[in-house]
Amino acid sequence: MTALAFADDTLVWKQLPSLPDPLGVAAPFAGVSGTSLVVAGGANFPDKMPWEGGKKVWHDRVWVLDKPDGTWREAGKLPRPLGYGVSVGLGASFLCIGGSDSERHYADVYRATVKDGMVGFEPFPALPIPLANAAGASDREDTVYVACGSAEPGEKSASNRVFALDLNAPNWRELPPLPGDARILPVAAGVGIDFFVFGGAALEMKDGKVVRRYLLDAWQYNAKEGWRRLADLPKPCVAAPSPAPARAGTIYLIGGDDGSRAGIQPVEQHPGFPGTILAYDIPSNTWNEDGKTPAPRATVPTTTRWHGQFVIPSGEVRPGVRSPEVWGFSKF
Repeated sequence: MTALAFADDTLVWKQLPSLPDPLGVAAPFAGVSGTSLVVAGGANFPDKMPWEGGKKVWHDRVWVLDKPDGTWREAGKLPRPLGYGVSVGLGASFLCIGGSDSERHYADVYRATVKDGMVGFEPFPALPIPLANAAGASDREDTVYVACGSAEPGEKSASNRVFALDLNAPNWRELPPLPGDARILPVAAGVGIDFFVFGGAALEMKDGKVVRRYLLDAWQYNAKEGWRRLADLPKPCVAAPSPAPARAGTIYLIGGDDGSRAGIQPVEQHPGFPGTILAYDIPSNTWNEDGKTPAPRATVPTTTRWHGQFVIPSGEVRPGVRSPEVWGFSKF
């Protein structure tokens, strides 16, 4: 396919080959193993859109792209249909943490590795509790963090619990909870020895229904000092690509749902999620807007670097609608 490039002062965007599923998927697992890009699972509406009564379907398909100008191929299956978990890169492999299907949320963790052209999923120590719609990242000291999310389907409740896994002696331990509201769909990042959590949505009752409250708060954790509240985001950020990429002391929150278009009716006329890129400068504890993404997405992971670029594979364009497009961004 012909690649499309977009640039601003910070990021250079390039469209990669689209996934074979013409609908795309929300919330797949994704990562890099060796020289290959892997996308696994996720969910979509294959028969009818949700406003037409369509049913969400979770998938176990695994796709691999071996080079940026290559062709996607099927390369195995997840242990079960699964999505809405946390993906964290480990270099030669990546972790698929938690997630959900149509019936329940899971605590299972798998390490995904490409071997002889196929993707294998090795069981890893399970989370202490089932979690989906959480966020996670790793630090430079081989610790994986997972924060917030929910333990049961249906956006009935949210969590502020935080867990850490030492890859040198794999065993999850619970850390002090996030001091802010319990939440689903925050964005996480790992920079140096620090773990960051941004935004997300709290769940609260309004007129007898559970609704989302879009959050602005930001938090930093390290083992020596615990939690520290950071400057609030300029606007809410829910379900943006995560783990958020970082470079030279700056963390980038790319697109996601800021709540400004929530509740638009009829829902089939929703214009899509905003594409604003928020940049957080760690040393000065300040925020600014840093251009726009050409492909605003929500409920989608960000991979570690692959052929010099981070990758956002598929994801949600607007409520109920996914895109098969795969985008890379660089200048990192």
